[in-house]
Amino acid sequence: MRLETRKLLDKAFSGLGLIAIGVMAMALLLILTPIVIRGSKAFVFKGTIEHRRVMLEQFDRGNAEAFTGDSAQATAARAPVYEMMEEFEAEMKAMDRSRRSDYRSAYREVEKSIKVLLGPAPGERTPVLLRQQYGQTRWDRTLVKLHEVLYSEEWDYSNTDAMGVLIEKPRVEQFAGTRLEPLFHYMEDNLTEMMRPKTTFYWQFITDKSKDSHIFGGIWPEVLGTIYLTLGAMIFAIPMGVIAAIYLCEYAKEGRVISFLRICISTLAGVPSIVFGLFGLAFFLNTIQVSDSKSVLAGSLTLSLLILPTIIRSSEEAILAVPRAYKEAALGLGAGRWHTVLTVILPAALPGILTGIVISMGRAAGETAPIIFTAAVSVGAPLKIWETLNQPTPALPWNIYNLCTEHEAVDEIRHVQYGMVFTLVANVLLLNLFAILMRARISKKLRG
Repeated sequence: MRLETRKLLDKAFSGLGLIAIGVMAMALLLILTPIVIRGSKAFVFKGTIEHRRVMLEQFDRGNAEAFTGDSAQATAARAPVYEMMEEFEAEMKAMDRSRRSDYRSAYREVEKSIKVLLGPAPGERTPVLLRQQYGQTRWDRTLVKLHEVLYSEEWDYSNTDAMGVLIEKPRVEQFAGTRLEPLFHYMEDNLTEMMRPKTTFYWQFITDKSKDSHIFGGIWPEVLGTIYLTLGAMIFAIPMGVIAAIYLCEYAKEGRVISFLRICISTLAGVPSIVFGLFGLAFFLNTIQVSDSKSVLAGSLTLSLLILPTIIRSSEEAILAVPRAYKEAALGLGAGRWHTVLTVILPAALPGILTGIVISMGRAAGETAPIIFTAAVSVGAPLKIWETLNQPTPALPWNIYNLCTEHEAVDEIRHVQYGMVFTLVANVLLLNLFAILMRARISKKLRG
């Protein structure tokens, strides 16, 4: 090949490499930006007086004196709303039956929306469900609920050739000329005084337990469960994976059996994760019964099998990358094979082994399918270490999926969903950053 052609090809491949890196960086940026922006809203947001009430009554946290002052002002601002509602109810009683029936259903919708926005009316019996005992705790959701108070929604299906069209009608028009008419303008003009929003930094979102299926509180059981499952998987997978790599590289004689084993390991690395979950259910729970039902132990064993091929292959490549001269020098000085592996080859291969371990740890932390059948539940309390042997646990991957698809109040807890995703992605990125720093430090030590 001519020198000019070789230089041209080198420049072309270098350019393609830079373009590929740029595309990957842009894709990563596009994926992470909405996660960071929306996920941060679980920690930093405008909290209403209802949020401070929840913190004080349910978590015993906050300034009681400051809350009392804010609550008194909010109550005073809300009083005209309840007065107008009482006046309208009295007005309805004086109406004839047909006119009263026209207003009743529309008024019930207004009453229900106000109760969701502000919480139970003064003197009303405390509801059983925790979510019904308080109004809106976040300012963004407060604005959504105010819109529901001010407007009614109807669907227009007059055009049979197109989808239905959503039509919003101001409720004030429905109650024109009644005692309830001023209520809508009052609520729109005095919402800030009624809800008293303040910028809130809720870092306890990580450490608080959830209340009423994540309507209130944080995600500590999910975070702790993910830690238990990940560490448990690594405890089982690291020794088996590294020992298997040492055997394949240093002790096994090449032949059909070893080639078959390598093919099996490579094949296992590409098996869908749901297959590992079904295997964990069938083997660990139904066959050998490591626990009576779902448990962190069964989930960790399943995850360890999932990441085992990755650890074996990465460790194997790291060991093979160690210069052969290291091994020959140690053996020449009289060291035994195991002593050479333990004191020379493994320390030199440690950066590569560590990288494979942390990549596998990130995968174990983010997997959903293997733990659905073996370890994960939708709601649960934080587990003690000894409870992991026979108890299931919430976990970030499963609960993210569950909250997005099966929660009855999915729109109310979008901030929790994105907060969980943000926490999980941050943990995986921190693990990879830790691997990079450790690899660099160990490599520097090895170079002397």
